[in-house]
Amino acid sequence: MAGTEEGRGGRPLLLGVRHHGPGSARAVRAALAAARPKVVLIEGPPEADALIPLAADEDMRPPVALLAHAVDEPGRSAFWPLAEFSPEWVAIRWALEHEVPARFIDLPAAHTLAWGRDGDTEDEPTGEERPPHRSDDPEPEPGPDLRVDPLAVLAEAAGYDDPERWWEDVVEHRGVGERDAFAPFTALEEAMGALRETYGVGGHDRDLVREAYMRLQVRAAQREFEDDVAVVCGAWHAPALRQKTAVAADRALLKGLPKVKAELTWVPWTHRRLSRASGYGAGIDSPGWYGHLFGAPDRPVERWMTKVAGLLREEDRIVSPAHVIEAVRLAETLAVMRGRPLPGLGETTDAVRAVMGDGSDVPLSLVHDRLVVGDVLGEVPPGAPAVPLQRDLDRSQRRLRIKPEALERELELDLRKEIDAGRSRLLHRLRLLRVEWGEPVASRGSTGTFRETWRLRWEPELAVRVAEAGVWGTTVLAAATAKAAADATGAQSLADVTALAEHCLLAELPDALPVVMKTLADRAALDTDVGHLAQALPALVRSLRYGDVRGTDTAALTEVAAGLAERVFVGLPPACAALDADAAEEMRGHVDAVHGAVALLGDASGTGPGSGHGDLRDRWRAVLRTLSARDTVPGVIRGRAVRLLLDEGELEADEAARLMGLVLSPGTPPADAAAWVEGFVGGGGGLLLVHDERLLGLVDAWLTGVPAEAFTDVLPLLRRTFSSYEPGVRRTLGELVRRGPGKQVGTAATAAGIPGFGTELDAGRADAVVPVLRLLLGLDDNELVGVAG
Repeated sequence: MAGTEEGRGGRPLLLGVRHHGPGSARAVRAALAAARPKVVLIEGPPEADALIPLAADEDMRPPVALLAHAVDEPGRSAFWPLAEFSPEWVAIRWALEHEVPARFIDLPAAHTLAWGRDGDTEDEPTGEERPPHRSDDPEPEPGPDLRVDPLAVLAEAAGYDDPERWWEDVVEHRGVGERDAFAPFTALEEAMGALRETYGVGGHDRDLVREAYMRLQVRAAQREFEDDVAVVCGAWHAPALRQKTAVAADRALLKGLPKVKAELTWVPWTHRRLSRASGYGAGIDSPGWYGHLFGAPDRPVERWMTKVAGLLREEDRIVSPAHVIEAVRLAETLAVMRGRPLPGLGETTDAVRAVMGDGSDVPLSLVHDRLVVGDVLGEVPPGAPAVPLQRDLDRSQRRLRIKPEALERELELDLRKEIDAGRSRLLHRLRLLRVEWGEPVASRGSTGTFRETWRLRWEPELAVRVAEAGVWGTTVLAAATAKAAADATGAQSLADVTALAEHCLLAELPDALPVVMKTLADRAALDTDVGHLAQALPALVRSLRYGDVRGTDTAALTEVAAGLAERVFVGLPPACAALDADAAEEMRGHVDAVHGAVALLGDASGTGPGSGHGDLRDRWRAVLRTLSARDTVPGVIRGRAVRLLLDEGELEADEAARLMGLVLSPGTPPADAAAWVEGFVGGGGGLLLVHDERLLGLVDAWLTGVPAEAFTDVLPLLRRTFSSYEPGVRRTLGELVRRGPGKQVGTAATAAGIPGFGTELDAGRADAVVPVLRLLLGLDDNELVGVAG
């Protein structure tokens, strides 16, 4: 081994690092180049030794992570993330490039995953976003015995109030060219040793067990490679690995540890998941900035400002080369004034705010999100181990040309195109498997069933979800089919089954649909709760729409939906009697949902296989008439029934006005009248009052006649009703009430008498608007005249 033992700080060569620190990574590379050990030992699960050669694959692009999961319980998992600037990754790459063996020496994942299964829940690994604990994490874990934050203590001792700024000044901005390559590790090991002597290990027994296992592995490597060993580990562990302990004592700590069968592989990771804000205990505040510091060959500040300027220009902000030059100068000046060796993230951020952001923090939030943290998503080679379901998903992603990305984006799909239909099927099947890669959102500019919009974002932990879903099948189609059938059997409510039927149609799972439909028919026949039936019907009827665009046979679904609707018609009137206010409001929602469902079902029944149910709309209208006339039905439901009949054209405006007049008569209690008004004009009914001033006049006359002692009782209902209107509608209603409803009718008459308005159209002023309209509509003169005519 090159270098003296004194210069190296003794044998073995212990390189204590900060995880994901580019300064530590550069120092590790320099130390390994100077020492040239025969073997490199790295903190990590030893089951992953067989995966180390994949780090040299040209398709491997960090950030990546080692994923370990229990074979019999895939949700019990843990991650070991590595970025390009992680010292462990640099050590792996150095070993592979120099054909030196590299091995992981931390506690095996088989024990890490089993820890906590039998009641010991300390830092139990899960399938959540939290990776396994590393004992030199900058942030201590909660608990009765908090471990000291080593960076904070060292920074305070050096007179810094910010540990990150101290680390930047001492490590990240330190050159390793002409200095002793081993000096920083010797100093850091001494500092950590002093901290451990002063504060102890904080009562974390797992650290003691991990360190005992690592010591045993180091001893074995020393025997095998004649003491020519380099160890890359968390700086907190370095003094413990240097400590002289008995082999028997270390083995005693490891005796009787719980164990599970574990599988490991490489998975893509993201800079955002390296961020401490994501909940990662060993995370850093600025992974994108650290990646830039590590990758920039020279002039890091100038290159960073150029990146920032490029990003801001992409967002249509005016940023010139002069801005970049001035920002660099300001950052360097701030570093000198603050006594820092080089500008850090704080100085560059302040310079960007002042020079490129005009003193505003708005562009800084974009820079922080996209550059300081970043959305870089790593890649792993196809040869990495994976469950069969993951491989099928990879093939589907390549075939459908839909690449996982860390940056959130929207995907517009036209289901009439085969490739888009395939993408839709894949995303819906993954949602059934609880792999939430995509979330459906409302489509812009189209409400047709042939359009879908998805919001996509790939998160690293979805690899765990895929492993969990692997128990259902080896392909996405087979797994989704089996999962849907199992969900149907275990569904707790009728609404759950109808929602599942809708998902099966969207995902095109023909083999699962018969099982779901049988369960649905059985549940619907036994459920007597009208609320449950009313909840189930809309999702069931929505599913009928997919028969046209997806070519799915929905005959059986139509029959079940029609039967469900018949039962709702029979049970709804008695179910609406004697309800309190909350139950009445809930039932009004059911009435609205059933009304929309019957409209869709009537269309489908009239043209599809279930044409024998074409009179459903007539029977539903009869139910609404019954609800509107029964005094035992709460006012909010009676008012809603009248409104729906009016919208359907089944009730004349005069009759609606008569019914409203009866309800708003002095003999009706104010609270009941207010509830009726809420049901009638709530939910977008403001335009109805705008265009029918007779109804507005009835409401106005009733409201002004409510006794003072009752007004405070009805005010919340009225405020809830009218606050839901658009601001323009509320303003128009206010104008109508101010001048008195019903006094004038028609647009011209309405305008007359209002200051600034004439009694007739002013042709000259109207002609002045024509050029603007032509530009807005993209029409020529003739077309515009045709439209105006």
